[in-house]
Amino acid sequence: MEQARTAKEITENEQQLPSIYSLQLQDLKDWLKEQGEKPFRAEQIFDWLYKKRITSYEEMSNLSKELREKLTAHFAITTLKTLIQQESSDGTIKFLFELHDGYSIETVLMRHDYGNSVCVTTQVGCRIGCTFCASTLGGLKRHLEAGEIVAQVVKVQQALDEKDERVSSVVIMGIGEPFDNYDQMLAFLKIINHEKSLNIGARHITVSTSGIIPKIYKFADEEMQINFAISLHAPNNELRTKLMPINKAYKLPDLMEAVRYYINKTGRRISFEYGLFGGENDSVDHAIELAELIKGLKCHVNLIPVNYVPERDYVRTPKNKIFEFEKTLKDRGINVTIRREQGHDIDAACGQLRAKERSEETR
Repeated sequence: MEQARTAKEITENEQQLPSIYSLQLQDLKDWLKEQGEKPFRAEQIFDWLYKKRITSYEEMSNLSKELREKLTAHFAITTLKTLIQQESSDGTIKFLFELHDGYSIETVLMRHDYGNSVCVTTQVGCRIGCTFCASTLGGLKRHLEAGEIVAQVVKVQQALDEKDERVSSVVIMGIGEPFDNYDQMLAFLKIINHEKSLNIGARHITVSTSGIIPKIYKFADEEMQINFAISLHAPNNELRTKLMPINKAYKLPDLMEAVRYYINKTGRRISFEYGLFGGENDSVDHAIELAELIKGLKCHVNLIPVNYVPERDYVRTPKNKIFEFEKTLKDRGINVTIRREQGHDIDAACGQLRAKERSEETR
């Protein structure tokens, strides 16, 4: 295992250049033009970064030495240091990566029948404060730059290259609230979706939010083909406030109004993520209330048997009650599935590995 550095061990004056992975193709063309270089070089650089997946500018052999020096002086090729790599018996791999400033993030590779999916992190920590989540322990340290999010996918793809496999889908459901880092998250989406980059189809990308309402309206107006999910977890305002303090600022009725706007604006189906917590939100009455809340919407409910987090008090709903909850929704015409468990034998819960291994960040 590589030796980790804590944030305190990084000197305060250590400067980090902007990540070249943060640049969209047109951004890079504009920069090259400003530097007196030919804009077409941008596509060559993208080819080196995203197709050949090199790790230094010196490897860009069809670029002049002068251009390579300019790139070196202006942009970092973001590299993530692997602190821990846990592999589950089902093939799920959780990575704990270290950033340039010593902070750590989690990224997860999930294997499905339809391909390899990567779950990325958008922030170091989280300030949303969901009472069931390990990601929020210690609060928010900082936002990630778009290139630091892109680098997570690149890093996993480099690992898959050894097996001649590729990342086929991406979910933005790791540590952090994506809409709390909206601009960088949006840039990330556009970069990985571009055909000259990782070329991950929009309909193979899913972004989830805990419910920052103004950004839901803004995201709807982007009119992207990205899959969209809401972390709901409760069928009424009182219970949602207990589980998710963000509901104090963005109440459930207002959230549902934003959801309707999104569906009407985009014509796309929305997913509701509903974690089942034993004795809290998993009764038949809760299921009936949930069905009433979302009836008539173009939507899908993803029931999530929660992973136990030592720092939290919630327990998993028994299997028979999970199936009973699912049946109650189905009987009322709701499209629902139970999320397949993955990584049950490793630190699978979001933020759990970081909380265990980097406790100085999560206190």
